[in-house]
Amino acid sequence: MKTQISNPKALSLGLQHVLAMYAGAMLVPIIVGGALGLSSTQFAYLIAIDLSTCGLATLFQMWRNKYFGIGLPVVLGTSFVAVTPMITLGKEYGLTAIYGAIIVTGLFIILFAKYFSHILKLFPPVVTGTVVMIIGLSLIPTGVKNMAGGTSNPHFGSAQNLFLSLATLSIILVIHYFGKGFIRSIAVLIGIFAGTVLSSFMNPLNFTTVKDASWVHLPMPFYFGVPQFEIVPILTMLIVGIVIMIESTGAFLALGDITKQRLTSKDFERGYRAEGLAFLLGGIFNAFPYSTFAQNVGLVQMSGVKNRRITIAAGFILVFLGLVPKIAALATLIPTAVLGGATVVMFGMIVSSGIKMLTTVDFTNQSNLLIIAISISLGLGTTVVPELFSSLPSFIKTLFGDGIITGSLAAILLNLLISQKGKPVETAKDISLASQGGH
Repeated sequence: MKTQISNPKALSLGLQHVLAMYAGAMLVPIIVGGALGLSSTQFAYLIAIDLSTCGLATLFQMWRNKYFGIGLPVVLGTSFVAVTPMITLGKEYGLTAIYGAIIVTGLFIILFAKYFSHILKLFPPVVTGTVVMIIGLSLIPTGVKNMAGGTSNPHFGSAQNLFLSLATLSIILVIHYFGKGFIRSIAVLIGIFAGTVLSSFMNPLNFTTVKDASWVHLPMPFYFGVPQFEIVPILTMLIVGIVIMIESTGAFLALGDITKQRLTSKDFERGYRAEGLAFLLGGIFNAFPYSTFAQNVGLVQMSGVKNRRITIAAGFILVFLGLVPKIAALATLIPTAVLGGATVVMFGMIVSSGIKMLTTVDFTNQSNLLIIAISISLGLGTTVVPELFSSLPSFIKTLFGDGIITGSLAAILLNLLISQKGKPVETAKDISLASQGGH
């Protein structure tokens, strides 16, 4: 029996999801727009259309029908995997070539979603649990950097930033421990709000961005010009699309486990096709490639609220914020340290989900231990030392420069190569019996 949630509660919980992913959703257009030298007008459009497209992409994934939509409580946001390729391609080929490549990739994912959905046999529990753990572990360094104020902050690691992040974290934990029902489910939202208010007593909030933002900003197809279709940008973006699908597979599997839903190849097919539609939308409206946001997976796990109405509300909120930039700009008042204190909890919850999934794995098999050990080492290692593949060709760096992808591919390949071939680990009882038999 599904729990009924009132509209006000659904909006509150949806807003919590929006705030959880807002920093990531805003950061990508800021990085790409700044690197490509966009004007202030173009910058404003890029941020606004990004929020609206995040919302529409989320609603596509929620609209479960015969053709697309996985129907899990997912929130889609701009993919960080696409940042470096978009900047590189934009400087060499121009913005119109980027969006032509994104459109082609979206069509590719839509057409081949059925075939990608048959890779489920590559994801037994030892792989799925490891991949989900890697997703969480790879995100934790970002959360910790945000706790210190963000890498670009001149006061990185200051006592004030650490105090704000730890205070936010403490508020969330206190509410989660002592709170009940709805209050407990919005612990992250309350923590972010309280942390921002606390910050205002230390440093007055700067409302300049809010004042400068416009009230209405409507989407425009092909805002940066008619898309161009160049072979190198298309091939690069196809690699990005495949990488994003692998990431989303881990997120789908984690949510399936959290919501106690057994996912079929048909579910994955619809999920992939919805992401292809999100790519297509991003290309047409000159936004970005989109993928399932892992921090929102952690939020579902932490809040314990799995109702799809929540993420549907989040989708509509994002669309609204994109259309009304002045309101969207209010979220820029939240200090990075406060967001860090909130997200580090959610990233840790993703790790916990992975550990939970691994409890069904046979740990007496040495092969399983090797798969987990090597995959996590490579995934986390690449995240901490991203320059590991710096001397390799750009398309290989795109594929392996992301710790989540490196670790995930390692888990999949190792499972295919060595699974079931390892000898069981000798337990203390085995050794004792063997020694007795030798006397």
